[in-house]
Amino acid sequence: MHKTAASPLALIYAVLIVYASLYPFSDWRDQGIEAWSFLLAPLPRYWTGFDVAVNVIGYVPFGGLLALSALRSARALRPLLFTFLCASLLSLGMETLQSFLPVRVASREDWLLNTAGAWGGAIVTLLLERLGAIDRWSNFRRHWFIENSRGGLVLLATWPLALLFPPAVPFGLGQIYERIEAQVAEQLADTPFLAWLPVRDIELQPLLPSAELICVLLGLLIPCMLGFCVIRPGIRRVLFVPGFIGLGTAATALSAVLSWGPGHAWAWLDLPAQVALVTALILAPLLALVPGRACAALVLLGLGLYLGILNQAPETPYFAQTLHEWEQGRFIRFNGLAQWLGWCWPYAVLAYALVLIWRHDTKN
Repeated sequence: MHKTAASPLALIYAVLIVYASLYPFSDWRDQGIEAWSFLLAPLPRYWTGFDVAVNVIGYVPFGGLLALSALRSARALRPLLFTFLCASLLSLGMETLQSFLPVRVASREDWLLNTAGAWGGAIVTLLLERLGAIDRWSNFRRHWFIENSRGGLVLLATWPLALLFPPAVPFGLGQIYERIEAQVAEQLADTPFLAWLPVRDIELQPLLPSAELICVLLGLLIPCMLGFCVIRPGIRRVLFVPGFIGLGTAATALSAVLSWGPGHAWAWLDLPAQVALVTALILAPLLALVPGRACAALVLLGLGLYLGILNQAPETPYFAQTLHEWEQGRFIRFNGLAQWLGWCWPYAVLAYALVLIWRHDTKN
């Protein structure tokens, strides 16, 4: 029996809610008021439809995932009650903690709207279950995917979200070396340990067009090979390729629109990216013939080359400016959520591929 991917997705979504609710995690202080005083505060004087929509819609997917997780677990409470308790307690905890953050405002209305949004998401899930949509998805998943595939499905589902944060190279996720180096140097400043930090002889150089082409190509092939690890062999894998690459391309174009405006939707699609895109559409169906365990090994090899090349390139000044504007929440108020997905996704895939190989070896 397939384990549902709703549970890990709900957990990931809860972490994102915590991040968005408590960002920027600084200047914690006792403001001289009771942490729960917002529950008895008067109605807010200024309230907009945007505030209402964000607080409701933001919790709808969370409620839907909680309800689906409860439907798939015999040990959970009734889906609506389970969703109400989890979402309400999480939102109440976030609002209470916001009382200690000067840049955030705890609100009873936010708590109630968040709970209502999660409740609405749970109701939608139950309606879909009554209409048979959940069973149809289960049948589709059983027909398309191998047993114990939920980890791979979660990673595949989060790949387009990770691409919403604008990378320095198209589909270039996991570029963290330069940032880690700067953060470590900052933390070790004014300490004797700073001398232990390795110093590069030369500055990082921009990628050559050939290196960019390889990075873009691997950035497309690695998610496809990850899909082949969990998709059953045959025509299903071939059909998966154009749809998934198309989804990633659309997410990258949307990221460009959100960062630079609608007129720049395809500004990232330079000649190396075009060649890499066409090559990926040709090579990926051929790789669909490779057995699942070999695909996991190819994912490891591809990630090693991909991350090695990508992290030898610096952030361009234009990208650094865009990065700063995203971190300030100028475009989508993710407050760095998509950024963290973009940084961590390849390393999560690396761990998952190792688990797949280890699981296969233990079975043999």
